[in-house]
Amino acid sequence: MLRDVIFGLNDGLVTSIGFVSGVTGAVFQSKIIILTGIAQVVAGGIAMFIGAYLSNQSQEEFFLKEIAREKREIKEIPEVEKQEIRDIYNQMGFTPDEVEMIVNRITSDDKLWVRFMMREELGILEEEMENPVRAGMIMGGTFLIGGIFPLIPYFLIGNTFVALKLGILLSVLVFFSIGAGKSILTKTHWFKSGLQVTFLGGLAAAIGFLIGKGISFII
Repeated sequence: MLRDVIFGLNDGLVTSIGFVSGVTGAVFQSKIIILTGIAQVVAGGIAMFIGAYLSNQSQEEFFLKEIAREKREIKEIPEVEKQEIRDIYNQMGFTPDEVEMIVNRITSDDKLWVRFMMREELGILEEEMENPVRAGMIMGGTFLIGGIFPLIPYFLIGNTFVALKLGILLSVLVFFSIGAGKSILTKTHWFKSGLQVTFLGGLAAAIGFLIGKGISFII
């Protein structure tokens, strides 16, 4: 969830900054910038929702297929599956007696057996099975939230160039807040984390702005 929230907020900010920067140079009416800005943020949010939904749905389908295969193999070829458990613990350095004790304990419960094979053989963790709709809402929603910040000054100020500067400043503060906020969970230094996100987000926005300006000269 932390990954999706940071990705969505950052992407929304970067996209919106690049967009309003390019539009402000060509359009001098705040109303037009606001309308087009909202349109691109909403379109981006919908795209992020659909992308996150489809990717998580595909992952869920793959996981369920692998789990069903593992259940079938446990039922049809249990000795082969038991040997796989032995191989795993032999590689860890357990003694033969210890390995047999562990194998007997794991295989005594079908649910535990399946769960073990999911994690140790397939590398599938239950917490990785994200609800596709929830993942899409988080990604799309945070994109919308991030994308609206650069537009806020245009609602309040008629001078588009002043609004652009304030929008960039507000976005920098949001970038820093995202980095500092995530440090609570990652247990890293808040200032260093804030600077990292600000630098990377600002760099991405600057590259997008320069590319947009370059294309405008060509067209």
